[in-house]
Amino acid sequence: MPSAGTASRRALQLVALLAMLVFFAAQLVGALLPLVPLLIAASAAGLALDLYLQHRDPGLVAVLGKIRFDVMVRQLLRDMMVLIGLLRLHGDGSLRDYAPVFVGLVLFYAAHLACQATALLVRRSRTLPFLTRNIDTTGLRLSAAPPRLLARQHGRRLLRFAVPATAGLLVTAATEKPLWGETGVGVALLLALGGTAWLATWLRPKKRIANDQQALEWLDRWFADYKPTVGMYFSGGTSSAYQANMWLSTLAALDGNPVIVLRERFMVQKIDATDVPIVCIPKVVHLMALEKSSLKMMLHPANSGKTSQVLRMPSIKHAFTNHGESDKLSSCNPYSKAYDEIWVAGPAARERYQLADIGVDDRDVVEVGRPQLAPIQPYAGAPATPYTTVLYAPTWEGWDGQPGNTSVMLAGENIVRALLADPAVRLLYKPHPMTGSVDPRAGRADERIQAMIREANAKRGGDRPGPEAAAELARRTAELDRLTTSTFRDSADEVERMMLQGTPEKGRAATVEAATAAWEAAYWASLPVWEHQIITGPRPALYTCFNQSDLLISDVSSVVSDYLISEKPYAVANTSGMAEEEFRAAFPTVSAATILTPEATEVPGLLAAVRDPGLDGFAAARAELKVQLLGPSDPPSLVRFNAAALSLAAEADARRERMEARASEIPPQRADETASV
Repeated sequence: MPSAGTASRRALQLVALLAMLVFFAAQLVGALLPLVPLLIAASAAGLALDLYLQHRDPGLVAVLGKIRFDVMVRQLLRDMMVLIGLLRLHGDGSLRDYAPVFVGLVLFYAAHLACQATALLVRRSRTLPFLTRNIDTTGLRLSAAPPRLLARQHGRRLLRFAVPATAGLLVTAATEKPLWGETGVGVALLLALGGTAWLATWLRPKKRIANDQQALEWLDRWFADYKPTVGMYFSGGTSSAYQANMWLSTLAALDGNPVIVLRERFMVQKIDATDVPIVCIPKVVHLMALEKSSLKMMLHPANSGKTSQVLRMPSIKHAFTNHGESDKLSSCNPYSKAYDEIWVAGPAARERYQLADIGVDDRDVVEVGRPQLAPIQPYAGAPATPYTTVLYAPTWEGWDGQPGNTSVMLAGENIVRALLADPAVRLLYKPHPMTGSVDPRAGRADERIQAMIREANAKRGGDRPGPEAAAELARRTAELDRLTTSTFRDSADEVERMMLQGTPEKGRAATVEAATAAWEAAYWASLPVWEHQIITGPRPALYTCFNQSDLLISDVSSVVSDYLISEKPYAVANTSGMAEEEFRAAFPTVSAATILTPEATEVPGLLAAVRDPGLDGFAAARAELKVQLLGPSDPPSLVRFNAAALSLAAEADARRERMEARASEIPPQRADETASV
């Protein structure tokens, strides 16, 4: 069943569509009878509704376009019915009185189409074969975008420009004076012609940006000047950017010149604040510019269909880092064989690949730890406050339909109910951002859980931080937003954003890190210590939730592996249908966890062990498992990661030297023959 919010929205959409049809029917009746008040009211109401929907629900009117009832057809139909009404009102041979109006309307729609064609040319001229961020783009002659109304919103443009024409025609219907209609249509025509002429100025040489060939030559020069050595390659959907964002700080800390390579244009703005240069290259033919660069190796935090397109470059070495490690099959995908090396956190992942028997050579597996876990604080004993803070962070349902992927559907409500029943528990609920994206049942369960938490908060009470805490959070939020969010005007297109997001200020990364820490402190200080929290946005980040919690409850996922760095108690929900012994044997990451059944009857005992370390029978097992999953703490993970990057880069250099040596040994005549082949 759809959620209440979805059902309500669908009902409103249906009402809006029915209202539009009613207005058209009423307009037709008013034109044919003719009834001037009905014609005027229906015409004005229909145009007003269309304008409203263009602003508030453009997706709804876009659906009408799929059945060939787009905005131009609708407005043309409205205008024609008004003309029919005028002719019906004056059927005494005065048709010639409305000839200027008719001609003006024809010219108005012609001007609209001309503006549409000009907008298409402008958009094409402003579409580069790549996008950048954190790079000085002076040489590309970038410029500000034309007004969005003219360049990209043809529906709104037509309706807005048509308002004077419709108003004039309706006044003519009421007064029987053609001058009003002629004036209104004339104003609309002037607006359409003026908008087209203004938009066309972006096609003049002075406003045109570099063409494709010039842009690609510029990109080659930038690669030659910057001399990148290590890159991160990422391709994914709109909700997958977190997989790349978790590696930004690690990439920035590596020796050499880092670069981020993206494939989807929208992803440029999805990447978090970073000083690392970003290059988005959508087409494969242009991606080959990487092979001509000094780039030696690339990190891959995720597999995607487009990954194979960069793996074909033998001059670049590739390391698969994944975006997290768990005992799920997705953490040892056979696709991993395509990479030169597979970088894992610790021995457990190495063993996982060998047990999976997917053809990965053990020599290609490199243990590098998890550098981004450095901010997570270690276990400090029993809770120091009257409340035990429990972080429930279930994963999502996954693509394979396995019931054990997420606990949200089968156990989530029972877990939350048991936690809320304890008056000394403070719950932090942070579901996976993709929850419900594959199985709607997971989304509905998530909504019910959130409703339970809100209801529990309504029954609780206690002191709240004063207004100064909220003021401090607002100040810190504004400061962090200023540093991490690029503000663009509404009309800004990709090229304008690219122009504005040039070389970052020196030391911005350190400033952002300090501002983030200050925001996190202000955020937690602004919340009552007794209040449960639902955390669904990117802030606060998962790791700062780790630091607030005394206990984690999750599923078989990388969240568990990351949490183990703290050695705090954790529990894993078993919704797989396996017996506990079988579950522990199948998933080594849960060997030091309390296992929760779908009924969650183990929660009271789990809370007791957290509050009294003497009842905690897994402390030693957690310390041992941490090393097994994440590797040793000395040398630090970042040091091992950097050493692995330098080693793989050295292999790329060695290969290039071998290839150059072989090329020098080929006789000139044979070399020419080889090149021609």
